[in-house]
Amino acid sequence: MSGAGARQAAAGTTDERPLGIDALLERVRAGYRRVEAQEAHEVARSGAGLLVDIRYAALRERDGLIPGAVVVERNELEWRLDPQGSHRLPEATGHDLRIVVICNEGYASSLAAASLHQLGLHRATDLVGGFQAWRAAGLPVDPAVPSAS
Repeated sequence: MSGAGARQAAAGTTDERPLGIDALLERVRAGYRRVEAQEAHEVARSGAGLLVDIRYAALRERDGLIPGAVVVERNELEWRLDPQGSHRLPEATGHDLRIVVICNEGYASSLAAASLHQLGLHRATDLVGGFQAWRAAGLPVDPAVPSAS
């Protein structure tokens, strides 16, 4: 195989029509059960899992932090949560860990949860509506400390 066909095969793609982000979200979300804000709060409160905030710093500074959530920038997520990884967080104890990924509105977190599934973290999920749903539900939010500039 040579040319475009070889590049597509190497990239794991085919000549199929591009999926589009809405269809991709629908597809990845069908692979797991998402949680609502109250259930995510219960996961954190009971210690039954790990809340992971992937929002970027400006949003955390603007809106605050979820108490007890671990902040992991999106570009580091897989490295920090892979239980077999050399750069993993101490909380990344095994593939059975329940992880609730939280972004700002519940879109990027769906793609992040799907990526964690590919690493074998089969209990990873995300928060429907993201941080904004958490806040709208009246759940606890700590004010953020602005980073030094």
